[in-house]
Amino acid sequence: MTVQRQVTFWLVALVVAVALLFLLRGILLPFVAGFALAYLLDPLADRMHRLGLSRLGASLIILVLFVLLFILTLVIVVPLVAQQVAAFVERLPGYVARLQQLAVQEGGPWIEKIGGSSALSEMQTSVGNLISQGVAWMGAFLNSLWSGGQALIGVVSLLVVTPVVAFYMLIDWDRMVGTVDSWLPPRNRDTVRMIARDIDRAIAGFVRGQAMVCIILGTFYAVGLTLIGLNFGPMIGMTSGILSFIPYVGSLTGLILSVGVAIVQFWPDWTMILATLGIFVFGQFVEGNILSPKLVGDSVGLHPVWLMFALLAFGALFGFVGLLLAVPLAAAVGVIARYALRRYLASPFYRGETVVLRSDVDA
Repeated sequence: MTVQRQVTFWLVALVVAVALLFLLRGILLPFVAGFALAYLLDPLADRMHRLGLSRLGASLIILVLFVLLFILTLVIVVPLVAQQVAAFVERLPGYVARLQQLAVQEGGPWIEKIGGSSALSEMQTSVGNLISQGVAWMGAFLNSLWSGGQALIGVVSLLVVTPVVAFYMLIDWDRMVGTVDSWLPPRNRDTVRMIARDIDRAIAGFVRGQAMVCIILGTFYAVGLTLIGLNFGPMIGMTSGILSFIPYVGSLTGLILSVGVAIVQFWPDWTMILATLGIFVFGQFVEGNILSPKLVGDSVGLHPVWLMFALLAFGALFGFVGLLLAVPLAAAVGVIARYALRRYLASPFYRGETVVLRSDVDA
């Protein structure tokens, strides 16, 4: 009965937490962002504290520098990206029409030989429908994220509330961790601490390491595509870098966009098209063999498919707040699932041993 009560308690707590998250998703963004920011910057605050600064002073310096950097990025980078995105969306139908035209011109005779003239028209219709559905889906997904992220005051809340929340979290972080640790039942304290350390290692290793990978790849792709003269090269490169937070997704997305633009822009010059392809092949090689092993490592335990599912699911349900929570929750679920699997493999149920109850022994 004790186990049943514990399971019931945690199930009820989980349901209540999910319900509150869903009901309050419109106002949680600056608070969740502030908590995430404090979590990411806490090691830096600890290091500055060990160097002699007070916790208050270290937190204040870190937050001021971060806010200045964020505002500088908002003033310089965002207008450039917005202009590039608007121009790319405006020219996207023309790019799609040109790619279809080239596909018909170059591949039409082969398709007609294989499937006849009807196959060619069916291919054009299918490709057009597929692209239209893909654009519509992406638009709906981005709109859901935007509406979820702008529920309270939007950018103003992020600029005002998030730094304040992060500042107080940084000051009290160690004390809060110690308080929560004191609430743990002494009987299970070591086990909970071990699971918490594994979750922290998974989240910190992936988020901090993958963020560096995104910055390096985004910079490389943007500079490389700009140097070869590709239209919208900076936008495609930075988009690929951001999406590289999900392994392989960023490189694949950037590859498709850049090669499509390169074919329309440079055709029939295969040299520049192959140069565009080579940038992403080289970037993928560096990411897989140098960046990810060094910065992220193999012990994180976040499979790309599981991470992709978590980001899409939480993003669709809770907007931008869901995106912020997806990685830590996915890491926590993964760690707990692996711990439960280890306990199961070490249990008599897995080994097929007979479980002797105390009442049987007394009888």
